[in-house]
Amino acid sequence: MRQALWIVAVLLSHWRRHPVQLATLLLGLIAATALWSGVQALNQQARISYDRAAAIFGGARSPMLVDRDGGTIPQQLFVDLRRAGWSVSPVLEGRIEIGERSFRLIGVEPITLPRDAGFASSMAGDGLTKFLLPPGETFVAPETLPSLGAQDGATLRSRAGVPLPPLRVQQQLAPGVLLVDIGIAQQLLGRPGQISRLLIGKAVGPAKPLNDIAGDRLRRVEPDTESDLEQLTDSFHLNLTAFGLLSFLVGLFIVNSAIGLAFEQRLPMLRTLRACGVSTVTLNACLTIELVVLALGSGLIGLILGYLIAASLLPDVAASLRGLYGAQIGGQLTLKPVWWAAGLAMSVAGALVAAAGSFAKLSRLSLLEGAQPRAWQHAQQVWLTYQGLLAIGILLMAIVVLMLWDSLLAGFIVLGALLLGAALGLPVILNLILSLAQRWARGPLVQWFWADSRQQLSGLSLALMALLLALAVNVGVGTMVGSFRTTFISWLDGRLFAEVYLSAANETQAVALKQWLLRRPDVTAVLPGARADTQLGGQPIELFGLADHPSYRERWPLLETSANPWDRLQRGDAFVSEQLSRRLKVAVGDTLRVPTPSGVWPLTIAGVYADYGNPKGQIAVAIGSLIERFPQTPQTRFGLRVLPDHVPALIAAIQAQFGLGDRQIADQSAVKAESNRIFDRTFAVTAALNTLTLGVAGLALLTSLLILSMTRLPQIAPLWAIGLTLGRLSAIELLKTMTLALVTTLLSLPLGLAVAWCLLAVVNVKAFGWRLPLHVFPSQLLMLLAVALSAALLATLWPILKLRRMPPAQLIKIFANER
Repeated sequence: MRQALWIVAVLLSHWRRHPVQLATLLLGLIAATALWSGVQALNQQARISYDRAAAIFGGARSPMLVDRDGGTIPQQLFVDLRRAGWSVSPVLEGRIEIGERSFRLIGVEPITLPRDAGFASSMAGDGLTKFLLPPGETFVAPETLPSLGAQDGATLRSRAGVPLPPLRVQQQLAPGVLLVDIGIAQQLLGRPGQISRLLIGKAVGPAKPLNDIAGDRLRRVEPDTESDLEQLTDSFHLNLTAFGLLSFLVGLFIVNSAIGLAFEQRLPMLRTLRACGVSTVTLNACLTIELVVLALGSGLIGLILGYLIAASLLPDVAASLRGLYGAQIGGQLTLKPVWWAAGLAMSVAGALVAAAGSFAKLSRLSLLEGAQPRAWQHAQQVWLTYQGLLAIGILLMAIVVLMLWDSLLAGFIVLGALLLGAALGLPVILNLILSLAQRWARGPLVQWFWADSRQQLSGLSLALMALLLALAVNVGVGTMVGSFRTTFISWLDGRLFAEVYLSAANETQAVALKQWLLRRPDVTAVLPGARADTQLGGQPIELFGLADHPSYRERWPLLETSANPWDRLQRGDAFVSEQLSRRLKVAVGDTLRVPTPSGVWPLTIAGVYADYGNPKGQIAVAIGSLIERFPQTPQTRFGLRVLPDHVPALIAAIQAQFGLGDRQIADQSAVKAESNRIFDRTFAVTAALNTLTLGVAGLALLTSLLILSMTRLPQIAPLWAIGLTLGRLSAIELLKTMTLALVTTLLSLPLGLAVAWCLLAVVNVKAFGWRLPLHVFPSQLLMLLAVALSAALLATLWPILKLRRMPPAQLIKIFANER
């Protein structure tokens, strides 16, 4: 034990003599842990909110009974099922307006509520009595109170003037939800004797068959392994996790560089310890303990910074998930102990991984070889050959996986292998370029320039690899987002071509509204719309009715078609969305057998169309055929072709004549503007993480240059001694670094485009079922090139300024050393 303490004390003395190296090591671990843990905090907050939302349905994973046609269920049916031995609990759901905002109102029956409901514990004893007895209680999440403009215990009224029971904060609820007794909910929503669904609890005895009680009116919906919100938002969280992992890896490059130099500089010390009888195992154990202690301290600071990063990004994340998916995310971070433990574990594991190569090299170096200053560089040159072969093998593996394996996991393996293979191959490519430049160089100073760049490459390779990865991901994600935007705008023009969209309150109003619109000269066409839900292949799908109008023929975003597709559609064929086509592995000419209330509907596929962002598969059919097969489908939606200058006046006239609210009528420009706003807000977090990742890569380059500058004096001093000024030497050092950065940046551009292709054509297709075309944006690439070179220049300035201001006495001392 005493020997180990002495060994640790000797090892720690190195950091006292080299505080910049220690700061670099700690900075790398802090940056890596902060970005990774910050992203995981955002994802964890979203998962907590999803669980709270799932609890609204009576537990995170409860089966339920719903109306087969999607309507409401008579309350008497609940009574009949209970008497027949079914352990069911009724739920009524709707929207209620309070002030100027709309909230989700849910009514439950607390006595029969399943025990696994997230808020069931609050409905026991006195809690149950207060909830049931007049005036009752309204459960709300803490985040909902500011939206209501009220405090805990306050009493509010709906816009219709109906009073709500006093508010009571309930932590388990999702934001934006009001939970009341089902009887109160029926009064507030104006649905006496109606329920939306029946939650199925654990059976307490034998029950009669469902069909004997309800006939074929109800259908059972089994719980999924994850909630709908989790499935729907997986793409968003996958994006965040990928950036967090990349930032973590880039941070580890900083750590690896600092540890590598520290090991090289400590080799004489390690040789002395070995000569004094310390075994390699003991030495490695002490080095490991030292590294773990540093990692724990850095990890704790990184966790605090990660919390601050997550807190600053949470509003954008919450707004994105709410606007895109309707997911309500709490406004304050709720972090579990597992987050802190996982963050510290990642910091320690990352430090050990970054040091693994140094530990291995130390174990292989002999006792005498450790005293040779060039031993480490010789080992680096040997490893460079193996590294090139490994890079080629990884890239070949990516090609094989892409050709033989058809899954989302394969897509991520290909993407990871592409980045890893390119990063490992970068030093090999740079070494080859520098070797050719040295061979073609003329003049001793120019030859030294290229030869010294090759020698300097071993110290900068990890930082350049980090820069390559950060730039490639920036190019790839930027190209993906740009391609998405270009395609999204074009797709919106094809899908939202009507100038005005409206929804009537009921069928009677819809008929009157249509007759009134047909008499107006400024309305050139009234395009009815209808939607119905069914299941196909065990998955929910949406049937969409299309009117026979030239606007659809000209603008609908068809990707694949048969001959005369629109004529075939009106004769009874169908179009299917791209994701449904891929999911069911069907193409133009195939036939689908779609379940309907009256039987099976055979539909021959006449075309495949783009339906970006829709998690459900969709089938488009003639609207007349849809109404015939689904007679209960409401016909209250319309799209209006209107002369553009007359849109505001028409909307005002409709609202004045029929009393439609802003939620029931919208003009095309407003819908597109809102869609674009949501799009920009969605990728705001991506842009922020892009910037942070690039900043960490610049930091990696800066720290590598600072560390390298400590070992550069033996190469620079002789040139200064023969007459080169420090100003000229500084310019040469700057030119060398900028040359390496420029070559790395140029190599990152095609790699980034390959990453974008992999994201669009492989990962996106496997994850969501639709593929986006790849668009290249030269201005974006040039801007990123300028940003990368600017970052490299900023990272180089500090070491260069230190060299320019170096006192001559420090250079003269070099010649007094044995080196």
